[in-house]
Parts: sequence; C-alpha cells; structure tokens
Amino acid sequence: MDGSVKLDEVVMRFGDFTAIEPTTLAIESGEFFSFLGPSGCGKTTLLNIVSGFLTPSEGQVLIGGEPMAGVPVNRRPTAMIFQNLALFPLMTVFENIEFGLEVRGVDKRTRREASERLLSLVALEGSGPKLVTELSGGQKQRIAIARALAVEPRVLLLDEPLSALDLKLRQHMRAELKAIQRKTGITFIYITHDQGEALTMSDRVAVMSAGRIQQVADPMTLYRSPSTGFVASFVGENNRLEAKVIDRQGERVRVDAGLLGELPGRAGAQAPLGNGQAAALYIRPEHLRPVTQGASGPQLEVDIVSVQFEGASLMLQTRLVASAELLRVQLGSELAKRASTGSFQPGERIILGYDPDDAVVLPDDGSPRLDEETGEVVETTAGTAGAVQPSGGADVRSA
Repeated sequence: MDGSVKLDEVVMRFGDFTAIEPTTLAIESGEFFSFLGPSGCGKTTLLNIVSGFLTPSEGQVLIGGEPMAGVPVNRRPTAMIFQNLALFPLMTVFENIEFGLEVRGVDKRTRREASERLLSLVALEGSGPKLVTELSGGQKQRIAIARALAVEPRVLLLDEPLSALDLKLRQHMRAELKAIQRKTGITFIYITHDQGEALTMSDRVAVMSAGRIQQVADPMTLYRSPSTGFVASFVGENNRLEAKVIDRQGERVRVDAGLLGELPGRAGAQAPLGNGQAAALYIRPEHLRPVTQGASGPQLEVDIVSVQFEGASLMLQTRLVASAELLRVQLGSELAKRASTGSFQPGERIILGYDPDDAVVLPDDGSPRLDEETGEVVETTAGTAGAVQPSGGADVRSA
C-alpha cells in the first residue's frame, strides 16, 4: 500500500496574495513527516491541498504515484484529524469510530470488529459504549485517531491535534502517536508550530516561513546544522551575533564580530560563505559555558543580568561587555549547583567560552528569522546588519 506523497511545483494563491510559493517535496510511504513553522507560514494550506479541501493554483499532488487532480476529498486515500477533533458528542465511541465505515456501506458486524480492533490499538478497550462527553481530553484524541484509521487511509493528516492539551498530556500523546504510526505503518503528515512535537515524533521535518520551505531534514540535522537564519532561530533557542566572514577553510569559518573581535565557527548546511560576506554566528545557550581567564578557545566577557532557576538547569540572561548585546546561557545541573553557593549572581562579571564546532555561521542573505526577544518573524535586508522589517509570512490566509 503506497502512501507516498509528492508535491510537484505546487503554488497556492488567494487573489493577489501568494500563500504557497513554488514547492516541490517528496514524502516517503510510511514516514512520519512534519511541517513546522509559525502561524501564517502556509503549513495548514499545504495540508488542505494534500487532502483535497483546496485545489492548488499551479502544480499537482500525487499520492502513491497517482495524480490527485479532480479527485474529491472523499475519494482520496487520506483521512484528517482536525485541531478540534470534530467528534460527534451525542454518539457513542463505537458510533464515532464506525461512522466512516457506515457511510461506505460496510455491514454492522464488520464495523464492530473494526472498531474493537482499533480501540485495542489505541489502548481504550471497553470504551465503545461510552459517550464521547464521558472521555478525557487524551482519550478523545485517541478516539479521533481510531476513527480516522477505520477507513484504512494510506495517508493520515494531522492538523495540530495536540494544541489544546496541557503539557503533560501533550508529552504523553506524542509517544502514543509515534507508537501508533509505527504499528500501522501509515504515512503521517503532521502540522505543528511546536518544535518539541516535531523533533520528538518526526522522521523528517520541513521548516516553513512565509509560504516557503526553508529546510527539510531529520530532527538532529535541523538542530545541529541549520541552513538558514530562520531555521537556526526557530528550531530551538539561539544567540545571534552579527559578523563578517574573514576566512573559510572547508567547514571552518572565522568571522569578524565587530567589537567582539574575531570568532571561530562552523559553516551551516549548504551555506555559501565567501570572504567579506555579511553573516551571523549562532550559538545555542547550552553550548556556552563559564571559563577561566586565559583558557584556550574563544572567549566572551559578559555581565549577568538575571538568573532563572529551571529545575534541571539554570538560565542566565547576560550582557556582552564589549557590545552590550544580550546572550542567554543555559547551565546544566552540575554548574547550576554552584548557584546555591553564591556563584552566578546578577551583577557578576564572568567569561564564557564555546566549542567552535557548536557555533554555526550562516549568511545574512535577507531570509526570514525569528527575533529571540519578541518571538516575531523578521527579515534582514541582505548585507545590512541589524536592519529588520516585519515579514509578510504572518498572513492568516496561509495559516
């Protein structure tokens, strides 16, 4: 059962507004694939194109190698789970799961066998006679999955189905969803703005901004080797230092960071970096660490502005002495213990170091990025450090 999905030069316009720029993408059969991005980036629009709720302005969608042009929603080998689940509150669990099969004319005995099998799959045996209103939030999520799987789709489409759940339940349901996907072998296409969901469950992730796919890769590659400033800032937390490339030798890059002097780093994935080019050096908070004066490697002198205790770690808000820029520093449990002895207090001056392999250098090419302080998507004017303007990617028509 081929559940592969291919987008071939797909474009979506609403009047003069282009919600999806030309997009070509191949999703493998049996893959857990996620579209990740902020609200308005176009991820839900793409999902609706795959499902058939929207017809692309240009290009085509193929499922299992078959073109879907002209194939209505109810004829496509897909099923969708919406954010609000869309369960029928006055029906029993059995009736909800069996609804799609009943519409297709499947006999009652076969429907009941299928619903009982699916209740076992989602670990809710014996819940069939209950009304949906008697279930908890997590149980409703699993019933929605069972109902979608009842019609035996080749592709299951999930539009932010966990967004309404509390943190603990969301984390539990991530594991449940991944386990169900592995058991069934069905292609899952998942939409989310939550990077934790995408990184935890997905085989591959497409990071989107302003109607464009910025990068497609497995979760570890996205985190370790982003290809654009937007991916670097949206996937996980990052400190961004504006710079100019001085020298590049393979993956090794040395940049001029202005008042901070020369700093070493590693070229981001497929990053075209030439000498003299405007760039940015990205260092994640967990990759910065306190070092002693005279220690080997790059050093950044900072003043501690605030200290936040986060249980297993300590988050320091610091300000660079040379440039007054803010840096966030995450200290692991061993270093966090020192806070109880009076170390790492607001007003204290410390020196930070990092491994050059952990600092990623990317071109400042005008691609969108996420402002760490405001959380808003911005675009940098290529080659003009610091000049920012609001991104057009926040239009609700490309949610």
